[in-house]
Amino acid sequence: MGARSLWLVCIGLRLWVFCLVLVAAACGGGDAVPPSVLTATPNPTAFPAVTPTPTGYIEAREPCAEHNALRNVYFGDLHVHTTNSFDAHAFDVATTPEQALRFAKGDPVSLPPLDANGRGTQTLRLDRPLDFTAVTDHSEYLGEVDVCTTPGSPTYDSATCQLYRADDPYPAVRQFGVRFTPRKPQRFPDVCGSDSQLCLQSAAVVWQRVQDAANAAYDRSASCAFTSFVAYEYSASTGASTLHRNVIFRNDRVPFPISVFEAATPQLLWAGLKEMCLDAGTGCDVLAIPHNSNESNGKMFFVEYPGANSIDDQRAQAAFRVGMEPLVEIYQHKGSSECLNGISGILGAPDEACEFERRRPAPIQDCGDGTGQTGAAGQGCVSRLDYVRGALLAGLKEDERLGVNPYRLGIIASTDTHNGTPGATNESTFIGHRGTDDDTPAKQLGTPVLTDGGVVFSPGGLTGVWAEENSRPSIFDALRRREVYGTSGTRIAVRFFGGWNYPENLCGDPDLIRRAYSGGVPMGGVLAGPQPGSAAPTFVISALRDPGSAQRPSTPLQRLQIIKGWIDNGDMHQQVFDVAGDANNGATVDETTCVTQDPGADALCTVWTDPTFDPAQHAFYYVRVLENPTCRWTAYVCNRLAPADRPPACSDPKTPKAIHERAWTSPIWYEPGT
Repeated sequence: MGARSLWLVCIGLRLWVFCLVLVAAACGGGDAVPPSVLTATPNPTAFPAVTPTPTGYIEAREPCAEHNALRNVYFGDLHVHTTNSFDAHAFDVATTPEQALRFAKGDPVSLPPLDANGRGTQTLRLDRPLDFTAVTDHSEYLGEVDVCTTPGSPTYDSATCQLYRADDPYPAVRQFGVRFTPRKPQRFPDVCGSDSQLCLQSAAVVWQRVQDAANAAYDRSASCAFTSFVAYEYSASTGASTLHRNVIFRNDRVPFPISVFEAATPQLLWAGLKEMCLDAGTGCDVLAIPHNSNESNGKMFFVEYPGANSIDDQRAQAAFRVGMEPLVEIYQHKGSSECLNGISGILGAPDEACEFERRRPAPIQDCGDGTGQTGAAGQGCVSRLDYVRGALLAGLKEDERLGVNPYRLGIIASTDTHNGTPGATNESTFIGHRGTDDDTPAKQLGTPVLTDGGVVFSPGGLTGVWAEENSRPSIFDALRRREVYGTSGTRIAVRFFGGWNYPENLCGDPDLIRRAYSGGVPMGGVLAGPQPGSAAPTFVISALRDPGSAQRPSTPLQRLQIIKGWIDNGDMHQQVFDVAGDANNGATVDETTCVTQDPGADALCTVWTDPTFDPAQHAFYYVRVLENPTCRWTAYVCNRLAPADRPPACSDPKTPKAIHERAWTSPIWYEPGT
């Protein structure tokens, strides 16, 4: 059979990489992905702004019965690992993508520790199903895990596979993870063969199962009860600094996943996605979401333009980057990436809320204007660019210089669960995130073995989107336009608009949302101005408390804050404004019983005008909503243990026992003269 005939068969099967292997063989070649993805240096002039796929249904489905032009809020998790991920499988997680998606809909799942028959001895179930989910298993090692755990596979008995199946999982996870860290990562030859084709062929079969699971879980009926996305995680870790991205597809027109072995840098990932998805002519659309910048040693948002020879080249790269990466994951189980006090290069008073779920304890080494390494292990220097606020400020500076902002980042949050349990964010029922690595209270509260885990970990967060309906195109379009926000796991409903002439009494208007849209832009938007007769922009914030459930009682709201960042004479500035509610409302939590005293608000709404506005300064504004204090998972776990069984962490004053659950909205940007 010739290459053309093979390719026509492959289009029908959608086994993309397996087909590319066959076509390459028929043509006398050996590459399993287009050679340009493997070897090219991105051409800085070849990156036009990303053009989204037109709104509407490409896939066969019924129209949603509920379609709200003013948009509903939907909650989901866009960062979920299952047994297909090398680190989850090694820690005895057997949850499949199918089971993870059923869990998101409300079904129970069994988790380690395992019994003598290999069945999970802990059962977990969501108190409230999610509206949408993306399973994002590592694109790296999809084939290796399958080959190493399938008896009779050609390299099942290789030394690497034997190590992977050993009783002690830690050496294998370390060895597999270390392969991501060189500048040119390589697969295991004893597992994949010298040409890697065995692993790529196995990965194609696994990838088809991933697609099948996502497509089967997607509710295509008029009820539109659940949306599942085809997705994966790209896991570059150069110098052991986290540079990971979750890759989310708009529909079922998807190419084979790109891994760090084919694209060693994020720039090559974007180039590959452009070539294999956006330019493929199939209706494919995609975006990438960086996460855990708090482990990147300044590299995730380091300002660079590889190969650029002119300002125009830099502008093209900046526009391409923001088109490919319109979002950032601000929070997940490995901590908050919002902000860090005491870091160099940002002027302004300390922000006490930046201590929330801090990944790196003080003291830290400041990277300054440079970068470091080993952040994935909680080591090396820390940069202002490791945090979303620092990246947003760097984006303003680039906007001043180039006229393009490469870091116009909307905000989401997710769990990064490695148990296949999307949305399991309840502090009171937290049982770990990574199989046998943290499946008991002793491990959760003890000294971590692999990386900084233990008490540093948390249940993670959720993504809230404002979309017309619960369908793939509607939710994806909300992500693309950044009308989204992240939470620490709570389901606060928050809306944020910016304009020039909102009336002071808008909060009392029953037509608030319609008027807010017509008079300005929602979160994620850009304010043009200033407008004649308007001294400063005005913002409308409305937040409703999480209604709660039997397992997760509702908590009142404490306050609304606006965080402003701006550039003045080249310097980066920040300021936090309390705009509604009361930080001193008297709300308390007893950490020994988790009983709360909750004077607070069911809803908070305000119209706020920036008193420090300078029309010549680039600026951004985002909202942070804080609930009253409640118990952290560490308090619940410690309180359930008999006093004699409590590990030292339970009495260590450095172990946080209470938290303010919160939400962070996507920013609204102000650009002079736009």
